Amino acid sequence: MDTRSEIRDFLVSRRAKITPEQAGLTAFGRNRRVSGLRREEAALLAGISVEYYTRLERGTATGVSEDVLDAIGRALQLDEAERSHLFDLVRATNASPARRRRQAQDRVRPMVQRIIDSIQDCPAYVRNGRLDILAANALGAALYSPLFDDPVHPTNVARFVFLNPSARDFYDDWNGIANDAVAILRTRAGQDPYDRRLTDLVGELSTRSEDFRVRWAAHNVKLACTFVKTLHHPVVGDLTLSWESLHLPNDPDQRILVYASEPGSRSQEALNLLASWAAPPTQALADSERAQHT
Repeated sequence: MDTRSEIRDFLVSRRAKITPEQAGLTAFGRNRRVSGLRREEAALLAGISVEYYTRLERGTATGVSEDVLDAIGRALQLDEAERSHLFDLVRATNASPARRRRQAQDRVRPMVQRIIDSIQDCPAYVRNGRLDILAANALGAALYSPLFDDPVHPTNVARFVFLNPSARDFYDDWNGIANDAVAILRTRAGQDPYDRRLTDLVGELSTRSEDFRVRWAAHNVKLACTFVKTLHHPVVGDLTLSWESLHLPNDPDQRILVYASEPGSRSQEALNLLASWAAPPTQALADSERAQHT
């Protein structure tokens, strides 16, 4: 990805979201051509010259200090995710060739696999910043069986959301899931815009999905997404689950996602049924016999 273009498009999109009134400025004249801030207004609010701001907005980020980036962040009222994204883009633009060639590790370490396998009562899986599902425990694979049924590998959440028609039935809030997926990919693109596999994924989704193209062009980013999901599972029906994302310090591009239901809820019953459905025949028989004697 062209980081200079990414900086330009991101700043232009954020500037367009802030009206003069929101920024505490007076909008002069009725024939104002833009509803958002002009470049000179953004520069004024940041306390820098119009020429300097214009240079940065055109993607020339060499020598830009953190103080200037902080001032622009305040002027454009960037939230934490947006501010981090701007810093990531500038850092990537100024990175050395050796840093640009670095690729994240997609192999799940055996210890991490053992950890998620030990979580027997909750679905769990490992994903990377491209939303590839790299590993799952038995219940996680059962919960997300519609994704794993896709013949394209690696299994990818964004590809399922935008290219598989069954995704709209699987996710109760498809729009929210779609927005979150694109925001995660945008965030990852800022952190490592030279990730070839991410570029290929974005290219594929942009070519095949208008819904993805529109969201990608918005340049929205997020650090945290909705922590409750309602899924329409083809075997056990509706499940409303809370989830947490666990960072792996030794594998910074990987996350363990663990899902849980409210004790005694309909979703808990459905999750128990799903566990029985996913269990090997010998285990399922043992569970049935154990239930008969309790």
